[in-house]
Amino acid sequence: MFRFATPGYLYLLLLLPLLAGLYVYAVRSRRRALERFADEAVLPGLMPEASPVRLRLKFVLLCLGLGFIILALARPQFGSKLREVTRQGVEIMLAVDVSNSMLAQDFEPSRLERTKFAIDRLAEKLHEDRIGLIVFAGDAYVQLPITSDYVTARNFARNISPDMVSRQGTALGAAIELASGSFSSGSEGSRVIILISDGENHEDDAMAAAEAAARQGIKIYTIGIGTPEGAPIRIGGDFIKDEEGKMVVSKLDEQTLEQIALTTGGGYIRATNRSLGLDEIVQKIGEVEKKQLTESIFEDFSEQYQYPLAVGLALLLLNFLIPERRSRLLDRLNIFRKKNDSGDPV
Repeated sequence: MFRFATPGYLYLLLLLPLLAGLYVYAVRSRRRALERFADEAVLPGLMPEASPVRLRLKFVLLCLGLGFIILALARPQFGSKLREVTRQGVEIMLAVDVSNSMLAQDFEPSRLERTKFAIDRLAEKLHEDRIGLIVFAGDAYVQLPITSDYVTARNFARNISPDMVSRQGTALGAAIELASGSFSSGSEGSRVIILISDGENHEDDAMAAAEAAARQGIKIYTIGIGTPEGAPIRIGGDFIKDEEGKMVVSKLDEQTLEQIALTTGGGYIRATNRSLGLDEIVQKIGEVEKKQLTESIFEDFSEQYQYPLAVGLALLLLNFLIPERRSRLLDRLNIFRKKNDSGDPV
Protein backbone atom coordinates (compact mmCIF):
# COMPACT_ATOMS: atom_id res chain seq x y z
CA MET A 1 0.00 0.00 0.00
CA PHE A 2 1.25 3.44 -0.88
CA ARG A 3 0.53 6.51 1.24
CA PHE A 4 1.86 9.94 2.19
CA ALA A 5 2.66 10.31 5.89
CA THR A 6 2.28 14.11 5.77
CA PRO A 7 -0.08 14.78 2.83
CA GLY A 8 -0.64 18.40 3.82
CA TYR A 9 2.61 19.37 2.11
CA LEU A 10 1.13 18.32 -1.25
CA TYR A 11 -0.86 21.56 -1.26
CA LEU A 12 2.45 23.30 -1.96
CA LEU A 13 2.29 21.83 -5.47
CA LEU A 14 -0.40 24.43 -6.19
CA LEU A 15 2.36 27.04 -6.11
CA LEU A 16 3.96 25.61 -9.26
CA PRO A 17 1.22 26.80 -11.68
CA LEU A 18 1.47 30.23 -10.04
CA LEU A 19 5.22 30.18 -10.57
CA ALA A 20 4.69 29.24 -14.23
CA GLY A 21 2.28 32.14 -14.68
CA LEU A 22 4.80 34.59 -13.22
CA TYR A 23 7.50 33.21 -15.53
CA VAL A 24 5.35 33.65 -18.65
CA TYR A 25 4.47 37.19 -17.57
CA ALA A 26 8.15 38.05 -16.98
CA VAL A 27 9.22 36.64 -20.37
CA ARG A 28 6.55 38.59 -22.24
CA SER A 29 7.35 41.80 -20.36
CA ARG A 30 11.04 41.41 -21.19
CA ARG A 31 10.28 40.77 -24.86
CA ARG A 32 8.10 43.88 -25.12
CA ALA A 33 10.82 45.97 -23.48
CA LEU A 34 13.47 44.75 -25.94
CA GLU A 35 11.23 45.38 -28.96
CA ARG A 36 11.16 49.06 -28.05
CA PHE A 37 14.87 49.32 -28.81
CA ALA A 38 15.25 47.09 -31.88
CA ASP A 39 13.32 45.01 -34.37
CA GLU A 40 12.76 41.40 -33.31
CA ALA A 41 14.66 40.13 -36.38
CA VAL A 42 17.91 41.89 -35.40
CA LEU A 43 17.80 41.16 -31.68
CA PRO A 44 19.78 37.87 -31.97
CA GLY A 45 22.59 39.75 -33.64
CA LEU A 46 22.64 42.44 -30.97
CA MET A 47 22.50 39.88 -28.16
CA PRO A 48 24.48 36.86 -29.44
CA GLU A 49 24.98 35.40 -25.97
CA ALA A 50 21.29 35.47 -25.03
CA SER A 51 19.63 32.05 -25.07
CA PRO A 52 15.85 31.79 -24.55
CA VAL A 53 16.16 28.01 -24.78
CA ARG A 54 18.45 27.94 -21.78
CA LEU A 55 16.08 30.13 -19.76
CA ARG A 56 13.16 27.83 -20.52
CA LEU A 57 15.21 24.76 -19.69
CA LYS A 58 16.37 26.24 -16.38
CA PHE A 59 12.81 27.12 -15.44
CA VAL A 60 11.56 23.61 -16.22
CA LEU A 61 14.38 22.11 -14.14
CA LEU A 62 13.56 24.49 -11.28
CA CYS A 63 9.86 23.53 -11.27
CA LEU A 64 10.59 19.83 -11.51
CA GLY A 65 13.17 20.07 -8.74
CA LEU A 66 10.78 21.91 -6.42
CA GLY A 67 8.01 19.45 -7.26
CA PHE A 68 10.11 16.43 -6.28
CA ILE A 69 11.24 18.13 -3.06
CA ILE A 70 7.60 18.82 -2.14
CA LEU A 71 6.84 15.13 -2.74
CA ALA A 72 9.72 14.27 -0.42
CA LEU A 73 8.30 16.56 2.28
CA ALA A 74 4.98 14.66 2.04
CA ARG A 75 6.95 11.51 2.98
CA PRO A 76 5.81 8.78 0.55
CA GLN A 77 5.68 5.36 2.17
CA PHE A 78 5.06 1.76 1.09
CA GLY A 79 3.37 -0.80 3.33
CA SER A 80 5.16 -4.10 2.97
CA LYS A 81 3.03 -6.41 5.11
CA LEU A 82 -0.74 -7.02 5.20
CA ARG A 83 -2.18 -8.15 8.54
CA GLU A 84 -5.76 -8.91 9.60
CA VAL A 85 -6.71 -7.22 12.86
CA THR A 86 -9.77 -7.87 15.02
CA ARG A 87 -10.83 -5.34 17.63
CA GLN A 88 -13.72 -4.87 20.02
CA GLY A 89 -14.87 -1.33 19.35
CA VAL A 90 -17.30 1.19 17.93
CA GLU A 91 -17.36 2.95 14.57
CA ILE A 92 -17.45 6.73 14.92
CA MET A 93 -18.22 9.11 12.07
CA LEU A 94 -17.28 12.71 12.83
CA ALA A 95 -19.41 15.19 10.89
CA VAL A 96 -17.81 18.64 11.09
CA ASP A 97 -19.46 21.88 10.02
CA VAL A 98 -17.02 23.86 7.84
CA SER A 99 -19.40 26.62 6.78
CA ASN A 100 -18.28 30.24 7.06
CA SER A 101 -20.17 30.59 10.35
CA MET A 102 -17.55 28.31 11.92
CA LEU A 103 -15.03 31.13 11.42
CA ALA A 104 -16.81 33.20 14.08
CA GLN A 105 -14.48 34.07 16.93
CA ASP A 106 -16.71 33.65 19.97
CA PHE A 107 -14.37 30.67 20.51
CA GLU A 108 -10.61 31.26 20.46
CA PRO A 109 -9.07 31.41 17.93
CA SER A 110 -12.27 30.45 16.07
CA ARG A 111 -14.99 27.81 16.25
CA LEU A 112 -13.37 25.75 13.50
CA GLU A 113 -9.82 25.91 14.86
CA ARG A 114 -11.09 24.93 18.29
CA THR A 115 -12.89 21.97 16.71
CA LYS A 116 -9.77 20.82 14.85
CA PHE A 117 -7.75 20.91 18.07
CA ALA A 118 -10.37 18.84 19.91
CA ILE A 119 -10.51 16.21 17.13
CA ASP A 120 -6.74 15.91 17.26
CA ARG A 121 -6.94 15.24 21.00
CA LEU A 122 -9.75 12.71 20.45
CA ALA A 123 -7.71 10.71 17.92
CA GLU A 124 -4.88 10.51 20.46
CA LYS A 125 -7.16 8.77 22.97
CA LEU A 126 -8.81 6.22 20.66
CA HIS A 127 -7.44 2.66 20.64
CA GLU A 128 -9.92 0.00 19.58
CA ASP A 129 -12.51 2.10 17.74
CA ARG A 130 -12.63 3.16 14.12
CA ILE A 131 -13.05 6.74 13.04
CA GLY A 132 -14.14 8.55 9.87
CA LEU A 133 -14.50 12.20 8.93
CA ILE A 134 -17.17 14.10 7.00
CA VAL A 135 -17.10 17.83 6.26
CA PHE A 136 -20.22 19.73 5.35
CA ALA A 137 -21.59 23.17 4.60
CA GLY A 138 -24.22 23.49 1.85
CA ASP A 139 -23.18 19.96 0.77
CA ALA A 140 -21.55 17.08 2.61
CA TYR A 141 -18.46 15.08 1.60
CA VAL A 142 -16.55 12.13 3.05
CA GLN A 143 -13.12 13.45 3.85
CA LEU A 144 -11.83 10.22 5.42
CA PRO A 145 -13.58 6.82 5.21
CA ILE A 146 -13.87 4.66 8.33
CA THR A 147 -10.37 3.65 9.46
CA SER A 148 -8.31 2.67 12.48
CA ASP A 149 -5.36 4.71 11.18
CA TYR A 150 -5.47 7.47 13.77
CA VAL A 151 -2.35 9.18 12.42
CA THR A 152 -4.03 9.69 9.04
CA ALA A 153 -7.22 10.83 10.79
CA ARG A 154 -5.30 13.49 12.70
CA ASN A 155 -3.59 14.71 9.53
CA PHE A 156 -6.92 15.04 7.71
CA ALA A 157 -8.54 16.81 10.66
CA ARG A 158 -5.76 19.39 10.85
CA ASN A 159 -6.35 20.40 7.24
CA ILE A 160 -10.12 20.86 7.18
CA SER A 161 -11.27 24.33 6.10
CA PRO A 162 -14.29 26.11 4.57
CA ASP A 163 -12.57 25.87 1.16
CA MET A 164 -13.33 22.15 1.05
CA VAL A 165 -17.03 22.75 0.32
CA SER A 166 -17.80 25.27 -2.40
CA ARG A 167 -21.50 25.72 -1.64
CA GLN A 168 -22.15 27.61 1.57
CA GLY A 169 -24.89 26.81 4.05
CA THR A 170 -25.33 24.29 6.87
CA ALA A 171 -26.90 21.08 5.58
CA LEU A 172 -27.21 19.06 8.80
CA GLY A 173 -29.54 16.55 7.14
CA ALA A 174 -27.15 15.84 4.27
CA ALA A 175 -24.30 15.31 6.74
CA ILE A 176 -26.36 12.83 8.80
CA GLU A 177 -27.50 10.92 5.71
CA LEU A 178 -23.95 10.66 4.35
CA ALA A 179 -22.54 9.61 7.72
CA SER A 180 -25.28 6.98 8.14
CA GLY A 181 -24.28 5.36 4.86
CA SER A 182 -20.53 5.48 5.52
CA PHE A 183 -20.24 2.73 8.15
CA SER A 184 -18.77 -0.65 7.28
CA SER A 185 -20.89 -3.78 7.02
CA GLY A 186 -21.07 -5.87 10.18
CA SER A 187 -20.90 -2.90 12.56
CA GLU A 188 -24.67 -2.66 13.11
CA GLY A 189 -25.50 -1.69 16.68
CA SER A 190 -22.08 -0.15 17.23
CA ARG A 191 -22.42 2.94 15.08
CA VAL A 192 -22.10 6.49 16.38
CA ILE A 193 -22.18 9.88 14.68
CA ILE A 194 -20.65 12.90 16.39
CA LEU A 195 -22.05 16.05 14.81
CA ILE A 196 -20.15 19.27 15.53
CA SER A 197 -21.89 22.47 14.40
CA ASP A 198 -23.34 25.78 15.48
CA GLY A 199 -26.72 24.27 14.63
CA GLU A 200 -27.90 26.93 12.17
CA ASN A 201 -29.56 24.65 9.62
CA HIS A 202 -30.60 26.52 6.48
CA GLU A 203 -30.67 23.76 3.88
CA ASP A 204 -32.73 20.62 4.61
CA ASP A 205 -34.82 18.56 7.01
CA ALA A 206 -32.31 17.47 9.63
CA MET A 207 -34.96 15.80 11.79
CA ALA A 208 -36.05 13.46 8.99
CA ALA A 209 -32.41 12.39 8.53
CA ALA A 210 -32.07 11.86 12.30
CA GLU A 211 -35.20 9.69 12.40
CA ALA A 212 -33.85 7.57 9.54
CA ALA A 213 -30.56 7.14 11.43
CA ALA A 214 -32.45 6.12 14.58
CA ARG A 215 -34.28 3.39 12.64
CA GLN A 216 -30.84 2.00 11.68
CA GLY A 217 -29.77 1.91 15.32
CA ILE A 218 -27.31 4.78 14.91
CA LYS A 219 -26.81 7.11 17.86
CA ILE A 220 -26.01 10.74 17.17
CA TYR A 221 -24.15 12.85 19.69
CA THR A 222 -24.23 16.55 18.92
CA ILE A 223 -21.87 19.29 20.04
CA GLY A 224 -23.02 22.87 19.84
CA ILE A 225 -20.11 25.22 19.30
CA GLY A 226 -20.81 28.93 19.59
CA THR A 227 -22.70 31.24 21.91
CA PRO A 228 -26.38 32.23 21.95
CA GLU A 229 -25.28 35.86 21.63
CA GLY A 230 -23.29 34.95 18.54
CA ALA A 231 -20.37 36.66 16.86
CA PRO A 232 -19.66 38.29 13.48
CA ILE A 233 -17.89 36.29 10.78
CA ARG A 234 -14.58 37.61 9.52
CA ILE A 235 -13.12 36.40 6.21
CA GLY A 236 -9.86 37.86 4.96
CA GLY A 237 -10.05 40.76 7.39
CA ASP A 238 -13.58 41.80 6.36
CA PHE A 239 -16.83 41.02 8.13
CA ILE A 240 -19.63 39.30 6.20
CA LYS A 241 -22.68 41.51 5.64
CA ASP A 242 -26.19 40.75 4.46
CA GLU A 243 -28.03 42.26 1.48
CA GLU A 244 -28.99 45.28 3.57
CA GLY A 245 -25.39 45.94 4.52
CA LYS A 246 -25.82 44.78 8.12
CA MET A 247 -23.16 42.67 9.77
CA VAL A 248 -24.05 38.96 9.85
CA VAL A 249 -23.98 37.50 13.36
CA SER A 250 -23.83 33.70 13.69
CA LYS A 251 -25.64 32.37 16.78
CA LEU A 252 -25.75 28.93 18.33
CA ASP A 253 -29.01 27.05 17.63
CA GLU A 254 -29.13 24.52 20.46
CA GLN A 255 -32.73 23.44 19.89
CA THR A 256 -32.04 21.71 16.56
CA LEU A 257 -28.97 19.92 17.90
CA GLU A 258 -30.78 18.80 21.06
CA GLN A 259 -33.68 17.38 19.03
CA ILE A 260 -31.33 15.44 16.73
CA ALA A 261 -29.57 13.85 19.71
CA LEU A 262 -32.84 13.08 21.53
CA THR A 263 -34.36 11.43 18.45
CA THR A 264 -31.50 8.92 18.15
CA GLY A 265 -30.93 8.23 21.84
CA GLY A 266 -27.63 10.08 21.84
CA GLY A 267 -26.81 13.23 23.75
CA TYR A 268 -26.16 16.93 23.33
CA ILE A 269 -23.26 18.87 24.81
CA ARG A 270 -22.68 22.58 24.59
CA ALA A 271 -19.02 23.33 23.98
CA THR A 272 -17.10 25.88 26.00
CA ASN A 273 -13.75 27.55 25.46
CA ARG A 274 -12.37 25.23 28.11
CA SER A 275 -13.76 21.97 26.70
CA LEU A 276 -15.41 21.11 23.40
CA GLY A 277 -17.19 18.14 24.99
CA LEU A 278 -15.59 15.28 23.07
CA ASP A 279 -14.20 13.71 26.26
CA GLU A 280 -17.69 13.47 27.76
CA ILE A 281 -19.05 11.97 24.56
CA VAL A 282 -16.26 9.38 24.41
CA GLN A 283 -17.25 8.27 27.92
CA LYS A 284 -20.87 7.86 26.79
CA ILE A 285 -19.75 5.99 23.66
CA GLY A 286 -18.04 3.52 26.01
CA GLU A 287 -21.52 2.40 27.05
CA VAL A 288 -22.46 1.54 23.43
CA GLU A 289 -22.37 -2.16 22.58
CA LYS A 290 -19.02 -2.99 21.05
CA LYS A 291 -18.67 -5.30 18.07
CA GLN A 292 -15.79 -7.32 16.68
CA LEU A 293 -14.37 -5.12 13.95
CA THR A 294 -12.10 -6.96 11.54
CA GLU A 295 -9.97 -5.28 8.91
CA SER A 296 -6.80 -5.84 6.95
CA ILE A 297 -4.12 -3.24 7.53
CA PHE A 298 -0.68 -2.59 6.10
CA GLU A 299 2.18 -2.32 8.55
CA ASP A 300 5.94 -1.91 8.43
CA PHE A 301 5.71 1.17 6.25
CA SER A 302 9.08 2.03 4.73
CA GLU A 303 10.08 5.62 4.01
CA GLN A 304 10.61 6.51 0.35
CA TYR A 305 11.21 10.26 0.67
CA GLN A 306 14.93 9.93 -0.07
CA TYR A 307 14.27 9.09 -3.74
CA PRO A 308 12.23 12.15 -4.75
CA LEU A 309 14.54 14.24 -2.56
CA ALA A 310 17.62 13.00 -4.45
CA VAL A 311 15.96 13.61 -7.82
CA GLY A 312 14.84 17.09 -6.75
CA LEU A 313 18.28 18.10 -5.51
CA ALA A 314 19.90 16.73 -8.69
CA LEU A 315 17.55 18.78 -10.87
CA LEU A 316 18.21 21.94 -8.85
CA LEU A 317 21.96 21.32 -9.10
CA LEU A 318 21.67 20.89 -12.87
CA ASN A 319 19.66 24.10 -13.03
CA PHE A 320 22.45 25.87 -11.14
CA LEU A 321 25.20 24.50 -13.40
CA ILE A 322 23.56 25.53 -16.69
CA PRO A 323 24.45 29.20 -17.42
CA GLU A 324 21.76 31.58 -18.63
CA ARG A 325 23.96 32.82 -21.49
CA ARG A 326 25.86 30.95 -24.17
CA SER A 327 29.49 30.17 -23.51
CA ARG A 328 32.26 29.47 -26.00
CA LEU A 329 32.87 26.06 -24.45
CA LEU A 330 29.25 24.96 -24.90
CA ASP A 331 29.22 26.38 -28.41
CA ARG A 332 32.18 24.16 -29.26
CA LEU A 333 30.39 21.18 -27.74
CA ASN A 334 27.36 22.07 -29.90
CA ILE A 335 24.78 21.34 -27.17
CA PHE A 336 22.32 24.16 -27.73
CA ARG A 337 23.09 25.31 -31.29
CA LYS A 338 22.86 23.68 -34.69
CA LYS A 339 25.60 23.75 -37.33
CA ASN A 340 25.21 24.69 -40.94
CA ASP A 341 26.61 22.75 -43.86
CA SER A 342 30.04 24.33 -43.45
CA GLY A 343 30.23 23.21 -39.82
CA ASP A 344 29.88 26.65 -38.26
CA PRO A 345 27.40 27.13 -35.41
CA VAL A 346 24.24 29.06 -36.26
